[in-house]
Amino acid sequence: MSLSLPADVSKILADVYGYTAYREGQEAVMSAAIQGRDSLVLMPTGGGKSLCYQLPAMVADGITLVISPLISLMQDQVEALQAMGVEAAAWHGSLTAEQGNQIQAKLQAGTLKLLYVSPERALMPFFLQRLQGLPIANIAIDEAHCISQWGHDFRPEYGQLYRLREALPQVPVMALTATADDTTQQDIIERLHLRDPFVYRGSFDRPNIRYLVEEKFKPMKQLRDYVKQQRGASGIVYCGSRKRVEELAERLQQDGVRAAPYHAGLEHELREHTLRGFVRDDIDVVVATVAFGMGINKPNVRFVAHYDVPRSIEAYYQETGRAGRDGLPAEGVLFYDPNDANWVRRMIEEQQDEERRRIERQKFTAMQAFAESQTCRRLVLLNYFNEYRDKGCGNCDICLDPPTQYDGTVDAQKALSCVYRVSQQFGMNHVIDVLRGSKSQRLTELAHDQLSTFGIGAEQSQEYWQSVLRQLIHRGLLVQNIRRFAALELTEAARPILRGEIALQLAQPRLNVTGKTRVTDRGDYDKVLFRRLRKLRKAIADSQEVPPFVVFNDTTLIEMAQHFPTTQQQLLSITGVGQTKLERYGEEFIAAITSYLDADSEPMFG
Repeated sequence: MSLSLPADVSKILADVYGYTAYREGQEAVMSAAIQGRDSLVLMPTGGGKSLCYQLPAMVADGITLVISPLISLMQDQVEALQAMGVEAAAWHGSLTAEQGNQIQAKLQAGTLKLLYVSPERALMPFFLQRLQGLPIANIAIDEAHCISQWGHDFRPEYGQLYRLREALPQVPVMALTATADDTTQQDIIERLHLRDPFVYRGSFDRPNIRYLVEEKFKPMKQLRDYVKQQRGASGIVYCGSRKRVEELAERLQQDGVRAAPYHAGLEHELREHTLRGFVRDDIDVVVATVAFGMGINKPNVRFVAHYDVPRSIEAYYQETGRAGRDGLPAEGVLFYDPNDANWVRRMIEEQQDEERRRIERQKFTAMQAFAESQTCRRLVLLNYFNEYRDKGCGNCDICLDPPTQYDGTVDAQKALSCVYRVSQQFGMNHVIDVLRGSKSQRLTELAHDQLSTFGIGAEQSQEYWQSVLRQLIHRGLLVQNIRRFAALELTEAARPILRGEIALQLAQPRLNVTGKTRVTDRGDYDKVLFRRLRKLRKAIADSQEVPPFVVFNDTTLIEMAQHFPTTQQQLLSITGVGQTKLERYGEEFIAAITSYLDADSEPMFG
């Protein structure tokens, strides 16, 4: 298959999108689409998947139908396309009758290039019938992993999308996803009835994202401290329950953070207001359940924090992938407590379907191994997706601060002896209270202040002993009996440690992985000018009622703050500035840069 694209496609790339080169894989995928082949496209979030069907749509004779799971995502993409002068529309149930009529008029006139719809609408009998009377050139199915029962976010309505192939048998189909292992990939091909598809598997690596795992000690405080360190950066905090979402959002608001909650139990209008405020930079942090769905079209999210452990590596990868889509530095922070795993496993067992339970158990085991790994986080992630590497990434907590091993025999003996002395009937916090010599009334009533292990660990903190006990559980020296309120019990493997027959190496407890710094930022541009350009961008976006990134994204503003373009030709050379945006916004940005240079003769780098 030829990988070269027609000259008019490259011209559109430059004139409309303001890009001078394709990203890895895009040219091959577009070439397959233009030649009328089915395709399966695996690219990481932020890797340029949408361009793979948008650009061919602009040179095709007819309409490209895009299946997308969320109204908000459709609307964001349509606004971005319209800002570049591309005829696109999203047809969904929230439209007024007048808006629906306008879309139908454009379809009738043949002026529409891209039509976004949900899978539910695409499968409605009247809509399928209507499609058969339209010049459909291509079908693009985004978030295609939802089709597969092996995918982490299987949706029954997605599983019915093969009916599009039956209704439009000659129309090529492009399935796109950022998260699919080998089994899921094969399932997508079979369920969509793809014919000899061109398969592109891009790298799953997102080198600009720093992966961090921080052990939970005082999770609420840890999370709040971390968010406050980011000082106004856009971020998402994922929680496992609606109650926790609301509690955390309220605490962050009390800290002066522009935060808002988002979960399926909130009123639709409130959810829409939160999403709109976040995308338009009026809200800095959204605290959400996974209901804050896939494909949020906001390129400048600087961090994603997981307050609770996700149920699969696919979910974790997809959710952290919402950070740094502009290619600038970002972080994914997971706050992890091994006890959380028990909670997740109980939820999995509530699943009615035995096959789903088996799949989810398998996927969560891999997620738990990632969280408890002592090797490079990125290697664990990439190896899960069959992208094998053997060198550390240098941009995760393990690589940046490798765990220090020490002779933990004495610490282990103290902890194991204490578990034995309290008759293996109490949980972790009680054992730690005894070790540290707590003066609590409960210990006194139980006479545990009379035990030989009382106070033998007083020199170390609560968090220190939590880390030691968790490691002893990981090593199989202790178990938590769920039927007895997580009481700690000794295993046979603990016996030789207690007797001093063998030594035990432990990892030095790591009480603060995330540190006290903001997400790493580039230092090679004028920060003062960048802030002024962001302010101008926000004013323009608000006046047009669109998200700021629809005007220009942060990467484009950074290039402006590096190269100081003061003519139209210079501005056109900036990534992300095409002919349409030059005409719409160029004059104001050139004026702002010129005014800044006139007032400040020395650019403010660093």
